[in-house]
Amino acid sequence: MLTPGQILPLTIDKPAAGGRMIARVDGQVVLVGGAIPGERVTARVERVAKGVAYADTLSADEPSADRRAAPADPLCGGCLYAHIAYPRQLDLKSLVIADAFGRIAHLPLTSAVPVAASPEEGYRMRARLHVRGQHWGFFREGTHEICEARATRQLLPATCEVLDRVVAEMRALGLADAAEIELSENVDASERVAHVDAPQPLGADAIQRLAAVDGLTMGPYVTDVLTLDAHPPISLRRHVFAFFQGNRFLLRDLVAHVVAQVPEGGAAVDLYAGAGLFAIAAAVTRSARVTAVEGDRFAAADLVANVLESCAAVAPVHQAVETFTARPSAAPDVVILDPPRTGVSKEALFGVLKIRAPRLVYVSCDIATLARDARRLVDGGYQLQHVDAFDLFPNTPHVETVAVFESEDLRI
Repeated sequence: MLTPGQILPLTIDKPAAGGRMIARVDGQVVLVGGAIPGERVTARVERVAKGVAYADTLSADEPSADRRAAPADPLCGGCLYAHIAYPRQLDLKSLVIADAFGRIAHLPLTSAVPVAASPEEGYRMRARLHVRGQHWGFFREGTHEICEARATRQLLPATCEVLDRVVAEMRALGLADAAEIELSENVDASERVAHVDAPQPLGADAIQRLAAVDGLTMGPYVTDVLTLDAHPPISLRRHVFAFFQGNRFLLRDLVAHVVAQVPEGGAAVDLYAGAGLFAIAAAVTRSARVTAVEGDRFAAADLVANVLESCAAVAPVHQAVETFTARPSAAPDVVILDPPRTGVSKEALFGVLKIRAPRLVYVSCDIATLARDARRLVDGGYQLQHVDAFDLFPNTPHVETVAVFESEDLRI
């Protein structure tokens, strides 16, 4: 049995979900950070839990040709894969997706999942930053230690300069001891808003001074204009608190891929619709009639505003997905699901199965919960048709996966 503090040589086998790589010692699984499959490394065991050891690489004794110098602290948020050459990152993510479908869903994939690449720098449009005294940035993995966000290169240089000014103003106001900054900006970074979450409520003067920082847009909203092929531009406003896809470079490709699954002139239900990204795009580009369901109050308000702005054939519903799917309704041609990282609840998934749409399009940022729900959908009468992925999170183990399911009995 391995124990914390042991230093041992390991041969790295394959990737695991979450960013670590798998090795074995006398049959015991070791999850190794900072390694690449195929390498021989020296690693230190950090902890052992439920028979699985967790270790960190001390040295790569036989390094992979895909190993590179990481630009920042590898444990800083968003950097767990930064030591791996980017093309290899895409290959590893494809393997992790296939492993989850095979191991969790018991649905072996017949071909490798294509993963659309993203530029590695400046991709991030949304972030939660932490401010502690003189420092601002992300947390190191598994800690509350601040690491410098600028060095990770996820944010645009101009965005980091604005954050410098925001934090300087926070210090002047005495707000930098333990505060958080919720940041949101649009695709071209022409609009940028920040919300400061401090231990004490901010007064009107503090709010006004922070809002006046050079580089910030007044108000809690940013607006994106999305153009898909020759169709009219789609204007989407979103509140700083509302969820939105975070990669500026792959946003258009992801939306185009999802709405292409909606038949021309068909009916669709968009669950976890957010600000209407997929719903309005499907209505505008596919002439679809869409019911868009969103439970969060900020996103639901954005959804209503965006539907009015677009004049699209979208019926917004501010309601929990579980409540909406519990009521009988006519089956649409397609149901789009874009749930949070925890996946679709059992109640909502049961309701989706009762809707009996011929096609389901599941958009997921967590492959484990997608695989879990895929098994339930297949057990409920659907067949997995194809899986595609988009690397919305370069240099991390995360990947956005789109799985399409169809019912043999109800095929479009």
